[in-house]
Amino acid sequence: MNAVQALKYIDDKWYKRITGKKARWMDLIGDYAGNERFILDGESLLQQVLDDPLLALARPGNPSFQTLHAINSLERLLSDMLKRSAVFDIAFLLISSRSDTRHLTLKGDTDFLVSSRSLARALLFSHLAEHAPGMGLDIYAFSSLADPAWVVYQQRTKPMFVMLNDGGTPAEDDHDVATHVLIQRNFIFGLLTSGIAVTLLHGAEFRDSKIFSFVFEGRFGLETRKSFLPALWSAVQVGATKLDEKWKHQFPRVPLAPLRVSPPGSNDLDIFLKKVLDHLVLHYDERTHLFWELTSLFFLHIMVLQTLPVSERARQLETINDDIEAVLIQTFLPDLYSVIAAFVLKSNHFVDIDGRIFVAILHCATSGDHLPTHALEALVGPEISSRLETVWKSTNAPPPDLSKLLVYRPTHENSESESSSTASDEEDTSFMLLPFHNEVFNDELVAVHVTVADQGQALSSPRLEFSQNIPFSDTKNWHANHRTILPKHQGGEAANIGERARRKQLKRDQRFMSQMQRLATTLTGASGKTLQQILIPPTGRKVSEIVDDPSLGGPKRGKKEDKKGLATHQIKGKPNALSARDRIRQEHAREKRVKEDSSSQEWWVEQLRQVEKMASRDLKISALHGLLRNPRTDTGWLNVEVRLYNLHITIQQWIAEPEPDAPAVHDRYTVSVMRTVKELYTHDFLTETTLGVLASIMAALGFTDYISPLEDDASNRLQPDRDLAFSFVKLLKSKSHKPVYKFMTIKEDPVIWQLRVFGEYMDRSMDSAPDPRVGFQPDAWQREVLDCLDQPKSSLITAPTSAGKTFISFYAMEKILRESDDGIIVYVAPTKALVNQVAAEVYARFRKEVDGRTCWAIRTRDYRVHDSQKCQIFVTVPEMLGIMLLSPPLARTWTPRIRRIILDEIHTIGQHEGGTVWEQIILLAPCPIIGLSATIGEPEKFNAWLESVQRSKGFVHKFIHHPHRYSHLRKFAYFPQLLRKDEPFLGLDGGSPPTEMMRFIHPVSTLSFGGTMPPDLSLEAPDLLRLHEVLKGSQGDAYAERLDPTAFFSGNKFIRQKDVLGYETEIKNILARLVVDPDALDPSSPLQRVVRHIQDPVIMQTSKARLNTPPNHSGFMSGLIHLLSDLKAENSLPALLFNFDRHECQLMAEQVLDTLERAEEVWRDQSPEWKHKVSQWKAWQARQKDKQRAAQKASARKKNQDDRDDGRQQSEELTWESYFDPRDPSPQFSFAGTSAYPKEELLEDITELNRWTSTPESLVKALRRGVAVHHSGLNKTYRVLVERLFRVGFLRVVIATGTLALGINAPTKASVFCGDSPFLTALTFRQCAGRAGRRGFDLLGRVIFYGISLDRIYRILLSRLPRLTGTFPLSSTMVLRLFDLLDGSNYAPYAVDAIRSILRLPHISFGSDVGKSQLLHHLRFSIDYLRRAHLLDQAGKPINLFGIAAHLYYTEPGNLATTALLQSGVIHGICSQPDTIQAERDFVVLLCHIFGRKYLPQVYASASNVRDLIQKGPSRVVLPPLHPEARAFLIGHQKETLGIFSAYALAFSSQHANELGPDDRLPLSGITFGPSDISTCPRTALFAHLSQTAVRPKARSLFVATSGHGDAFGGVGELVRTVRRGVHLNEHSIPTVESILDPELPLNAYLYDFFVHGQVDALVNMNGIRRGDVWYDLEAFQLVLVTIRGDLENLLLKTSRDSVRAAERDDDTVDAGDSGYHSLDPTGRGEEEEAGGSDGEGGEADRDPAAFTRPRGVPDRDWRVYEIVNKITNEFDVKFKAMWA
Repeated sequence: MNAVQALKYIDDKWYKRITGKKARWMDLIGDYAGNERFILDGESLLQQVLDDPLLALARPGNPSFQTLHAINSLERLLSDMLKRSAVFDIAFLLISSRSDTRHLTLKGDTDFLVSSRSLARALLFSHLAEHAPGMGLDIYAFSSLADPAWVVYQQRTKPMFVMLNDGGTPAEDDHDVATHVLIQRNFIFGLLTSGIAVTLLHGAEFRDSKIFSFVFEGRFGLETRKSFLPALWSAVQVGATKLDEKWKHQFPRVPLAPLRVSPPGSNDLDIFLKKVLDHLVLHYDERTHLFWELTSLFFLHIMVLQTLPVSERARQLETINDDIEAVLIQTFLPDLYSVIAAFVLKSNHFVDIDGRIFVAILHCATSGDHLPTHALEALVGPEISSRLETVWKSTNAPPPDLSKLLVYRPTHENSESESSSTASDEEDTSFMLLPFHNEVFNDELVAVHVTVADQGQALSSPRLEFSQNIPFSDTKNWHANHRTILPKHQGGEAANIGERARRKQLKRDQRFMSQMQRLATTLTGASGKTLQQILIPPTGRKVSEIVDDPSLGGPKRGKKEDKKGLATHQIKGKPNALSARDRIRQEHAREKRVKEDSSSQEWWVEQLRQVEKMASRDLKISALHGLLRNPRTDTGWLNVEVRLYNLHITIQQWIAEPEPDAPAVHDRYTVSVMRTVKELYTHDFLTETTLGVLASIMAALGFTDYISPLEDDASNRLQPDRDLAFSFVKLLKSKSHKPVYKFMTIKEDPVIWQLRVFGEYMDRSMDSAPDPRVGFQPDAWQREVLDCLDQPKSSLITAPTSAGKTFISFYAMEKILRESDDGIIVYVAPTKALVNQVAAEVYARFRKEVDGRTCWAIRTRDYRVHDSQKCQIFVTVPEMLGIMLLSPPLARTWTPRIRRIILDEIHTIGQHEGGTVWEQIILLAPCPIIGLSATIGEPEKFNAWLESVQRSKGFVHKFIHHPHRYSHLRKFAYFPQLLRKDEPFLGLDGGSPPTEMMRFIHPVSTLSFGGTMPPDLSLEAPDLLRLHEVLKGSQGDAYAERLDPTAFFSGNKFIRQKDVLGYETEIKNILARLVVDPDALDPSSPLQRVVRHIQDPVIMQTSKARLNTPPNHSGFMSGLIHLLSDLKAENSLPALLFNFDRHECQLMAEQVLDTLERAEEVWRDQSPEWKHKVSQWKAWQARQKDKQRAAQKASARKKNQDDRDDGRQQSEELTWESYFDPRDPSPQFSFAGTSAYPKEELLEDITELNRWTSTPESLVKALRRGVAVHHSGLNKTYRVLVERLFRVGFLRVVIATGTLALGINAPTKASVFCGDSPFLTALTFRQCAGRAGRRGFDLLGRVIFYGISLDRIYRILLSRLPRLTGTFPLSSTMVLRLFDLLDGSNYAPYAVDAIRSILRLPHISFGSDVGKSQLLHHLRFSIDYLRRAHLLDQAGKPINLFGIAAHLYYTEPGNLATTALLQSGVIHGICSQPDTIQAERDFVVLLCHIFGRKYLPQVYASASNVRDLIQKGPSRVVLPPLHPEARAFLIGHQKETLGIFSAYALAFSSQHANELGPDDRLPLSGITFGPSDISTCPRTALFAHLSQTAVRPKARSLFVATSGHGDAFGGVGELVRTVRRGVHLNEHSIPTVESILDPELPLNAYLYDFFVHGQVDALVNMNGIRRGDVWYDLEAFQLVLVTIRGDLENLLLKTSRDSVRAAERDDDTVDAGDSGYHSLDPTGRGEEEEAGGSDGEGGEADRDPAAFTRPRGVPDRDWRVYEIVNKITNEFDVKFKAMWA
């Protein structure tokens, strides 16, 4: 097997598969790694630098060797990664001869190219090794993956992934390149099978503050190598050997030295050069003619570089004699470079080399102008010439005779280099900005100095399609373009809705409200009780009547309003004297209480009597639990007495235990009893009698010292004494007061007992205190929040899930409702599921009736309920609010009334999808905001930016951070690979024995993984006690004395959670010292000894290899039922099972369902009990039929049967048989909580579900067994039903993606992570895990990892939340929309204020370094772009195709490319083809290049793989190339865009040259090369020549200019990457179409393929689209099509109206003639009709395709385009609907 065959074999069998369906295109930092450390492969890094086409180094036929440019590119790439918060080390992983990956770096087909890249590699490595510490980086070199140093490194740092190149796909007959790539594939194989993930560096996309690339997940499996043919691995070894032999043949006298990270060698350049010269003398005595002369000049240039500023090294390549050039490239430079490379690596000495300076010196030496008698001294000065002479004479090198060079005069003069200096120095006046005047923007742009064309200079261009300077009015709804934004009475148009559509919409609204009512009934507050609706009366005030107090940034209430203040507020002042009427009312209330008290006493005595009759204590306790659920026992003395009686029965049950003092029994009862006692001591209805009973219990348990403080605390709450209705069990002896039952007394210190078993029940309040504003006792941080809301401040509130954030939003809502009748509070949620829930909760909490208005409204892109302009509580998603805040009509009527904006889950601002919208909302908000989140990494940094934004708007801002959860989360691991093969499932409730696979993960045991301790690592009380016991023996007496729990905690008070946190801090401080110990991972270290003592024994005894090898898919699926069975046995249901693949979620549910059904079928076939029950039921059925027949006969004889008989018959029918149905799941094969939800209602729900949705049958069947799926790809009706049934307790198992974790009220006992995923990150882990142990439901939550390797579990638990990263929100489209807001609102105050506040911010984005001055420059040149794009006129008014550009804002630059193509006539040309089908397909291909782009890995998109795929199905897989005309136009458009923003960079650089300073510092290390002050340079002939011929760029980096580049940029990407230091350009805020013209990677044809064949399976199996993502990807493209069609309709209507008006003014009728365009409208109707639709956002769904007919005056060309767009939209919609129908 040769290299080509071996590469094809490994690619076909393995690599194409993992790069196809398994590859994930992800944000590496924000969505994947977060703060986790990863490895940047050193060789791949150097390949990326050396393959830069701009770098003049190792280029065929070019002797340039521009070291500075290469180093600048290296540091720029590293800087770009560090700016995006990447945490990485640079590692050269394979540097041994047997498996070296360096050959991919040294690739080349000539000695010159190989030696050049070898020297560059050595120099870049040397630079890294020397300066990495100063750059905050570590660099390593390992011989192989088996290198002991690598093993130690991996154990210590646990890198999350390796970022590298895969080598691509070589030509099929290129054996050398195939060998390089084969070795790289082998390297990747070794990483992945050792459990380390891999991402690709080549093709990675740096977008805003994110890094995107393909991720290949590692899977531990060292045995995988055996599944490949041995010949493959032999081919790898043979290939590596051949490459080494090839090097030895090319450079026989220079070994390929390995890389070594060592301290830098001597910085004495002359000593280094002497060593090199000694080697040359020894080994190169017979060389080419002129060898020593060229060597002396090469050494000379190295010395000269030390005296040259970077500015004098920026230059074109000068000409030299052709013969000399041939000698340099063919022999001299390859030999010299290989030697210098070896010495650089050997001594770790960096040498600055500049091939162009060397050639310039050679040019001077051969031209003769600078070589008089003392040649070198005249050329370079005496100092350098003397140094060179000294070095030369110190060796035996022959003296060079430079006069020999005079015969090799330059072949021709380089006119370009002579003129470059003057051309660069002159001001570029070829580009002038178009005139622009706008009074608001002029004020802000006054600081920008640019050259503007004369006022009379018009924007010349050929005739543009769809662009006749038609003014744009943004008055229509974006997604239902037949509707206006404003209602008719506010200037809009009346909705033209057909009767059928109106009825359909009405039915939809009725169904939605019915669902919402049922959903609202399942929602509970923090206490777990059902919500009670508050009726809020109208205030009679408007927002405009509220006077603002500038000092507070919010409303100031007058005296009149104080009387109407919030219902929860107390009115301060002296209480008024009671009137006679009030005294009568009080008396009546007292009498009523006495009566109710008497009634309750009688009821309680009767209940006691009934309970006492019960035979067993279990029945009594069950009955008492039922009594405690009775509303009558909620509060008051009755609540206390029922709970005391419960204690009485419990203690009696304990006394009756066979072994009451057994440890497990003792702990169970003492915890149960003490929990109730502790709660009763805080009750408001205590009496002397109840205190006596509680004291006797405390004394019996051994807590005598605790009694007095507890009674003192309760003394001010005592009620009049009353006797108990029962005799409490006697616990203390009458005389001695000693315990009657000695076994009850706790044998250990009460403090130790509390830490060991009572941690869950400790008081968890944090300085709580009563507050009249709310109905609970808020903690200190919650009171601080209330103060912010009362004084309308902006606030960012971060607190963990379950800490108590929920009340914040609803308190703010109630405040707005009571403040006025038209003020608005907007609640923004990241998901539609959360929108629905919050709306339901608002519905359940508040009711306010104002004529013509509603209390609340919902609006998403899919639907809306109620009118958002006529509500006070508006619940929406960020995209909709962003649209509304930029809506000109609303800026006058709606936006000014917004009083608060609540941004829930504000951390989603850091996500790639939609994060920009969150930033824009914050920038545009006209009011204070409330930001809520549980998961913000480094929140202080984000808050600093947020505060600056709020202060710029005049709002005071407050940051409130609470770090502690209310309830603890206990972590477990479940390893299905340890289950016995074919483990049988026999049923729940004891059918199958426990598997014992649920293993506890002590938080500190994770520290054995390595890394640092995250700040939110939490320890429970028993964890701390265990740690104390372990540490006590190793930390000395001082520790034992200081942290002995009995001394640390007070001895006579219950320990509070707050006290435990203090103890936790002390313990963690000790652990932190152990963790940072350099030998922490050594088995004998103190840390590892601690871990061994606390780690689970099964985990300790099982091999790490087995625990780190996840189960295969079959084992994973079959183990699910055992996991759930164990959870049920441990009372840990309900549970949420999280898997981040939608399709996998459904497969898991189907697996559980299938297992339950099959086990049930087997059991029913074999169970005599079941068969007997069924036979009884059948007999009962037969009897019932006989009774019915008899009853019918009797009815005929006697029609008036006695009612008493009916009652008797009914009672006879209500036996168990009447409820039994053999089709129902048997309880032991169902997780359903059948007692929580009536069967009749469930059947009704299922009927509705089947009627209105296409929910899969398997999910409906699973629903009946208490199992459900929840992800955003399922229909809303099913999802809402799942949420509702889960909350009421019927559903006990829900398998979900991460969408259920974003704030959804789904309290669960356990959160289970099922299987690993790239999306299981630090952020998603905390969000999903936080669902468990919710406040008001459970005091402890369980987090379980199922089917995940142990190391991955440890990594997740130790992970830190990533820092939020932002975007640059002021894109060209955003600028365009701001102009629309300003002009369309007629310069409304809100619009003016919003724009000014944005443009005056010190930093527009928290993820950007762009300052105010540069922002204004960017803005001015963006305006010029929009003017040239014919989207803005000179005054800033939107025109022409603005609608498409603005409405598709989220697709930039695709939206702007589309408008340009429409204007250019290219699309008209495509649509004009006679073959309609071909026209449609060509147009769809064009759209697919612009929208919905998905990359394919190069290997998967290789020609051979695509050929194989096409033979298997209908997809093309790889998107066909752009239409030639479209490509040609976009190239021209790109050049114009480049010209605009190049001028921006030049203008800014010129205007701020003094502030920016010289561009002579590297971007990351900050080091400089040569003197900064040019005046200190020696005035030599060479310097004069170099200065005269240097390139003088203004915008380009000087380091890049050393490769000869001036200010002429080849593209926007090049401009961004090579602009000078201090100029910040964001490639993705510039509307460049470079990625459309030349994508980094091949594009997936999935959209085009679906349009052609409509087959989902083909998209999954051929295009590699994940099945769970298909619907979303297609739906996004459908929205694009609908938007384009709707905007074209609006534009055609506008064009028609203008044409008709023009025709009416013109008496002469002009016949346009036959255009040659075919019409798809055979009717030829010219009437103007407006499409009808529904009243919601889904109007397009109900649209009649024939509703829009050709308006009068529309040209044939334009109409043809519309027809094609309409036909494509309809065809795509039909296939899309068929997919999910």
